This record gives sequence, structure tokens and C-alpha cells, in this order.
Amino acid sequence: MNNDFALYPGTFDPFTYGHRDVLERALRLFDRVEVTVGVNVEKETLFTTAERTALVRECTDDLDGVRVAAHEGLIVDRAHEVGAAALVRGLRQVSDFDAEFRMAFANRKLAPELETVFFMTSEQYALISSSMVRDAHRWDGDVSKFVPPPVVEALDEKKTEPAG
Repeated sequence: MNNDFALYPGTFDPFTYGHRDVLERALRLFDRVEVTVGVNVEKETLFTTAERTALVRECTDDLDGVRVAAHEGLIVDRAHEVGAAALVRGLRQVSDFDAEFRMAFANRKLAPELETVFFMTSEQYALISSSMVRDAHRWDGDVSKFVPPPVVEALDEKKTEPAG
């Protein structure tokens, strides 16, 4: 286990400025952070796993100490596989805490040596969520204040793809 290495797991569908804010905060405490893009076959996503992974890479390529990888399965298994000491989780609002609290305890039961570290997002990102971005974009809202330019471009491309 490497105490200077953490995983930041999530769906990242799409990656937002709020996600990046949490990542930047994590990099203040950890020398290396892997953004672990979750693969969940039961969850319908706008972007494929490969697309989400590529977008996160593009949106974080200017940050030292960041790597991006996709993972299917328990995040504690990925942490053991790569030797991470902690999981990074972002909190935007009090409503996030309930689900994150339960997840942290479940992960602690599965891997007692793995810590969960919570980061509060900056106030300007507290109301941004991936689902809000997808909904706003679906109705032609300007999402450029919520997501990095590569994500805006990818969202626009999705909109012009033929259905089916």
C-alpha cells in the first residue's frame, strides 16, 4: 500500500469542473491520484466507458500525478490491485453525505486498511452534477460553465449522432 496514492472513483458521465476541483484538492494531499472510471453494466450512461476515460484524460492531462483507468468491479479490489491507500470522494451538498457515508462504511468492511477521504467542492461547483449537465445540454442549455471544453465538444457530437 502506498500512502501517497489514492483512487478517485466515479462514473464521470460526463466529467465536470466539480470533479476536477475535487481532483485538484486530492492532489494537495496525495502525490498520485488515479481517476478510476467505473464500469457499471446496469447503469445507462451517455458516454461509453472508453469515451469517458478518454475525456477524463483529456481534461486532466495538464495535472501532474494523475492517471486515468477504467475498472469494473469492487473499487476496493482495484485499490488492492494498484496499492492505493485511500479513496477520494467529493461532497457537494448535505444530500451527498448519506449515500457517501454508507458507501464508505461498506468499503471499510471490505477493506479496513483503505481510508475514504472526503473533499468539499468549492461553492461555485456545489450545484453541478453530471445529470444536471446532461439534462441542460439535452435542452440546448449552455453547459460551458460546468464542464471543460473537450466535454462540451463531446456532448455536441453526441447530439448530432444518429439515434440507434
